[in-house]
Amino acid sequence: ENLRQLLLSPPLGQKSVLAIDPGYRTGCKVVCLDPQGNLLHNETVFPHPPQSEQGKAMSKISALVDTYKIEAIAIGNGTASRETEALIKRIRFNRDVKVFVVSEDGASVYSASPVAREEFPEYDVTVRGAVSIGRRLMDPLAELVKIDPKSIGVGQYQHDVDQTKLKGSLDQVVESCVNHVGVHLNTASKHLLTYVSGLGPQLAKNIVEYRAQNGAFRSRDELKRVPRLGEKAFEQCAGFLRIAEAENPLDNTAVHPESYHIVEKMAADLGCSVVDLIRNEELRAKIKLEKYVTDKVGLPTLNDIMQELSKPGRDPRKAIKVFEFAEGIFSIDDLKPGMVLPGIVTNITNFGVFVDIGVKQDGLVHISQMANRFVSNPLDVVKLHQHVKVKVLEVDIPRKRIQLSMRDVEQ
Repeated sequence: ENLRQLLLSPPLGQKSVLAIDPGYRTGCKVVCLDPQGNLLHNETVFPHPPQSEQGKAMSKISALVDTYKIEAIAIGNGTASRETEALIKRIRFNRDVKVFVVSEDGASVYSASPVAREEFPEYDVTVRGAVSIGRRLMDPLAELVKIDPKSIGVGQYQHDVDQTKLKGSLDQVVESCVNHVGVHLNTASKHLLTYVSGLGPQLAKNIVEYRAQNGAFRSRDELKRVPRLGEKAFEQCAGFLRIAEAENPLDNTAVHPESYHIVEKMAADLGCSVVDLIRNEELRAKIKLEKYVTDKVGLPTLNDIMQELSKPGRDPRKAIKVFEFAEGIFSIDDLKPGMVLPGIVTNITNFGVFVDIGVKQDGLVHISQMANRFVSNPLDVVKLHQHVKVKVLEVDIPRKRIQLSMRDVEQ
């Protein structure tokens, strides 16, 4: 459940992003990515001790934002994250730039993996890590599928269970999330395509190679020309693959090619085009679904088709929100019992949830402190990466433990 929520985190979408992997001694790795997630530029700035070149770092980042027309900045939530965020907030940009703090969990695993080496053979792990942070902001699902789910660091007791069964069920979750969201055929990586129903590593590789040789797919039908992609695989995968600029507008929806003739008949009966049917709610309201029921197509399928026509190709994930930690709270020493602070849920366990309040040490909201009522399952109250308000109950500095509560706190 933790993994599902993480994979379905809200995406920023295709925007130009500047990503920072913060650090002290080794500096902050800065990368600029285009809206497709391609690396345009990378360098290192040293705003924090021991070098403390704050002015230089600020002017450099400001110049990069102008040069690459950056729309959002992603900062990894590891070492020196809060200090880097504070520095970025002091820069007066010439354009509207949103700042997001992004979970780094598993980024180091990705950056040292064969997948990352294949993508960026000429760059070191630090640059790859920063690229991963930026891409996670744009599309968490597309980036996180490259990491073994066990390395993302959510949940509990994962080393105590049967590893084969665990892998099987985690892979199932990834596949269902990918199929729920749908995949853009012309931009999807090999790794993302692997999880689409009916495709595996070999067919995913063949699709990417076909795309490289022949250019973008113009229709779903063109998939049949991909080597070794037969009728059965096409039948399973076609409904989950989207083509944004396709000649047939249905190629950018979850309507399966097998059902195109139904939509075309609906449009013909109303004397309009399929495009009109998608754009015009009044036309869709005139359709009597019972008329199109056959021995092969039932009412549930027709209802699904109508639902999809009302929001063609729309991402089912929620819109992303900017989050800000409390000002002036940077370390565990700044905390006092009774403080009410904003936080982000980082992990959900049977006994409660862990919340990041911006002090490099997550606090625990015990299950008994999650609501003013009895809670049997924390997932009934919160979701991963949810923005919450918490009250500080107790701070144990020597043991680095923070007890938090959500009771009697206005959410």
